[in-house]
Amino acid sequence: MSVFLRLVSLILIVIALMLLGADAITSLERGGDLTVRSLDTVWRAVHPASLGDFKSGVQNRLPGMAQGVYSFLATPGWGVTGVVGVILAFVFGRKHPD
Repeated sequence: MSVFLRLVSLILIVIALMLLGADAITSLERGGDLTVRSLDTVWRAVHPASLGDFKSGVQNRLPGMAQGVYSFLATPGWGVTGVVGVILAFVFGRKHPD
């Protein structure tokens, strides 16, 4: 199980680096205007219908938590995937026998 989670952490870190690189390239293309893609933007690019279903489901089932979920979706996509990937890498990293 730890090998699988190490693989997942590696995939998340690679995705974070790809998103960070895409933001850097877009910023350079726009003449230095800083561009950061939010988690909402990344999700909308991957599958827009599921994002709409998720937002309407949160709004209808958990109206008190909707603003918190929307704020989470506004965070940078590379930040979310990178932080989760690094945490998983530290927790499930190689164990050195003592």
